Amino acid sequence: MTNSERPNFGSTIGVILATAGSAVGLGNVWRFPYMTGQNGGAAFVLIYIGCVLLLGIPCMLSEFIIGRRAQANTARAYSKLANGTPWRLIGYFGVITGFLITSYYVVVSGWCLQYIYASAVGSLQGDPDYIKTYFDTFSTHPWKPALWMLVFILICHFIISRGVEKGIERGSKLMMPLLFILLIVIAVASCLMPGASGGIRFLFSPDFSKVNGDVFLGALGQAFYSLSLGMGCLCTYASYFKRDTHLTKSAVQIISIDTLIAILAGLMIFPAFFATYREQATELLASTDPAAVRQYCGPGLVFITLPNVFQQAFSGVPLLGQLVALMFYALLSLAALTSLMSLHEVSTAFFHEELNISRKRGAALVTVLCAFIGLFCALSYGDTRSWLIVGGKSLFDWFDFLTGQIFLPMGGLLTSLFLGWYVPKHIIRDELTNGGTLRGRIFTLYLFCVRFVCPLAIMLVFLNGLKII
Repeated sequence: MTNSERPNFGSTIGVILATAGSAVGLGNVWRFPYMTGQNGGAAFVLIYIGCVLLLGIPCMLSEFIIGRRAQANTARAYSKLANGTPWRLIGYFGVITGFLITSYYVVVSGWCLQYIYASAVGSLQGDPDYIKTYFDTFSTHPWKPALWMLVFILICHFIISRGVEKGIERGSKLMMPLLFILLIVIAVASCLMPGASGGIRFLFSPDFSKVNGDVFLGALGQAFYSLSLGMGCLCTYASYFKRDTHLTKSAVQIISIDTLIAILAGLMIFPAFFATYREQATELLASTDPAAVRQYCGPGLVFITLPNVFQQAFSGVPLLGQLVALMFYALLSLAALTSLMSLHEVSTAFFHEELNISRKRGAALVTVLCAFIGLFCALSYGDTRSWLIVGGKSLFDWFDFLTGQIFLPMGGLLTSLFLGWYVPKHIIRDELTNGGTLRGRIFTLYLFCVRFVCPLAIMLVFLNGLKII
């Protein structure tokens, strides 16, 4: 396929919504709230925003520059700019990372569909122990998680197989506004609940006495994961950008949308949480016992704590509680789907171009392979099947650990070094200025960040993930 034949996003709004959809996902609606809950609230939010500005913009621009310049899938894009040197391997590393994340991310995405169904039929009714048992029973069921995983990846396959403009762009134009509307509706409803002011203060009144090195590193890591950096998604999407796309403006707009949705997710969750638990919530989040905080505000926040919140908050009108829960898990599914689309596209574009097969066959190959691996990830969750446990970790946990703690930081670090120290400056300047048609001083600032600031920051995340610091 020549560059002239390569598909492009059809409009500026399509570029923004599709690429923002790549970044907006479970990291915003699921991970950001529980990281905020575990790390002191508003102080964490402020540090997170600082990390997004410090790390997010230059790293996102790096992937945009490589993708648009090469007009190819992630592996070929790096190869074109590497000129036969070992730097080309970074692209293949990104494709592998994206493929592995797709294979287990789709499992969690399938959980969202189960909870849509459970909310609709009223299965999430009962005491807190029942809700916890419900999640544990479902997530370790011999076939239900695999079934929902398969449904979810087939939905994603249908969109991806339709192409860039008719599939990814059209789907993003529909889903991103709907996601935003649902967020606003649930956040407003949450903030209007009696006693919700405590949750609003928790989110916006910083207590810097709780800030330590772990909070800084946690915020830095969350910024990295939330923006989908280092997994080939942004590079692949940028290869569909038109030559007149303003890369810096696009990066700022996308990061602004991503951050706004993360904060709205906090406004959706914490006011309702405080309104429901009230005094207990204040005591809990002020606790110095990490285990106590994690029980309510850890990864189970969305699937265990929130069903209890919805049920208790609307105990007088159970149908209203079911409706809010249904809307929430629909929102979570939309966020998961927009991210999964970009992950799927990384591998689809690779197989389509490198194996010289049709786009539909490339998409089918990715869907089949990821569904096969995802089946074992789904079956391994919960450490209930010893034959899927390796080194004390389930297959699901290994995929999460290797990609999140090692592959993503490594990919981001290598990309920063590649752009900062290998790629000729005139290429970077040409891409940032659209061939000299744009003016500004972004080039000097960008080069400083990508050479020095980003590698140092990413190394801190990487070493912290490995528990070296």
